[in-house]
Amino acid sequence: MTSTTSPRHTPQIVVMGVSGSGKSTVGAQLAEVLDVPFIDGDGLHPESNIEKMAAGTPLTDTDRWPWLAEVGRVLRDSGESGEGAVVACSALRRAYRDAILDAAPDALFVHLTGDHDVLARRMSGRSDHFMPTTLLDSQIDTLEPLDSDEPGITIDIDQSVDGVVEAARAQIAREIAHR
Repeated sequence: MTSTTSPRHTPQIVVMGVSGSGKSTVGAQLAEVLDVPFIDGDGLHPESNIEKMAAGTPLTDTDRWPWLAEVGRVLRDSGESGEGAVVACSALRRAYRDAILDAAPDALFVHLTGDHDVLARRMSGRSDHFMPTTLLDSQIDTLEPLDSDEPGITIDIDQSVDGVVEAARAQIAREIAHR
């Protein structure tokens, strides 16, 4: 696969979706293909948010705003430096994506979608993640899919990781070429 980066079009990508959709796995591989750093948005959460989610308590918007501002700042800085980045971040609601775009207006969202059974199976197979399967329904209830006027693409996760990454890479290349 070839890189889509150039000095003029440094990718600032948010791989978004509910827990279990593969944001971190796809994001890391996509970053490698695009030759940019990968940042797991979970690592940008304050410890209080992680403790809350690990206890099975959904975050409130008050919990999320500082985290989303940090995601936007990281993306903006990656664009300004010319390095670019791929960040895994749930970005479930339009308002959350708007907050990221306020800081990083060149960001492009890659929405990973899948049906409930696929997501639940993936979540239950993880042993190294703080997000319990019990929060999947609250995430699905919160999710507002990308609107047609938002900068982004949607990829179905019911395929191999390589297939998801290649589909994302190809669509990102088209999006960046049209900017």
